[in-house]
Amino acid sequence: MNAQLGLHKQAQAAQTMSDDWRRWIAENLLLGAHPATLENVLQKNGFSLHIARLEISAALSSPYFQGVQRLKNRLDKRDWVLAIAAKLDQIKPMALERKQQLSTEQFLHDYYQQNRPVIITGMLDDCPARSRWNLAWFRAHFSERQVEVQFGRNSDANYEMNSIAHKRQMRFGEYVDLVEKSGHSNDMYMTANNDSSNRKALNELWEDVPSLPEYLKTDQGKQGFFWFGPAGTITPFHHDLTNNFMIQIMGRKRVKLIAPCHLAKLQNERHCFTPVDGRNIDLTRFPMMRDVPVLECILEPGEILFLPVGWWHFVESLDISVTIAATNFRWDNDFFSNYPANHDF
Repeated sequence: MNAQLGLHKQAQAAQTMSDDWRRWIAENLLLGAHPATLENVLQKNGFSLHIARLEISAALSSPYFQGVQRLKNRLDKRDWVLAIAAKLDQIKPMALERKQQLSTEQFLHDYYQQNRPVIITGMLDDCPARSRWNLAWFRAHFSERQVEVQFGRNSDANYEMNSIAHKRQMRFGEYVDLVEKSGHSNDMYMTANNDSSNRKALNELWEDVPSLPEYLKTDQGKQGFFWFGPAGTITPFHHDLTNNFMIQIMGRKRVKLIAPCHLAKLQNERHCFTPVDGRNIDLTRFPMMRDVPVLECILEPGEILFLPVGWWHFVESLDISVTIAATNFRWDNDFFSNYPANHDF
């Protein structure tokens, strides 16, 4: 009878602990925390040692927890493989090369298949957009077109994640005037997130865009995304779900890149974003970033940057700039079909 009463009291005591605390126990056990460490934390938060030990023991003996632990073991093995690449990258970071008029075979075998970034030069020398596009020409030909632009970015630290909330319709000529007068600003930017509206509105622009058949498919016409904004626009560190070309038409951009193997150090908790600020990497807040190699380049007008899938990149416009982004490569570029459906990591 006394034993049954004791079990009843233990059950009542266990019920006083919330599911939030139980999730905390499970998560920290999976992260490798010692049970004694968790007991101390729970006691400091008002739980008795008896309740703490009871809950930790229940977690460890749960078949659900054991199943998750086995899955974590498999993920640890995958992390080990990534860690090999990260360690080798720290010994000798990959160089960001400039290559003049790369052939199809060179690009495919040395960069596309190797998941290696490169800057390609000499491919846009005869591109009509390079000689024709400027602010006055935009006004003369497209001033009355209705376009979509991102606005109010300065008031939202997560403007890229919340890009839908920052969409605004306006005349293209009005936007061109704002870009010219703004000086240095990140508050407005026409990006790939606005492309579904702007491709139709500015359709004639694509007649001036290079087709680049050496690297891109041409059977469905010219494809890509139009980026246009003032000096000072910032695209924070993120990775794409496809291989990507940055075709620089006007202005210069500063680009910083981090190899995919350093994923674990970027605290990627939501979709393809990281809280690490590319303008000034805070090593106090992100001490694991201390040994992460960061490649950097200034992308000049007339150059093409190949951004391989999974590579983290931060982009800052140094001038009024126009970039065409393209993903319609001649080779398989479907890396999003098996991307995790749940974007909370």
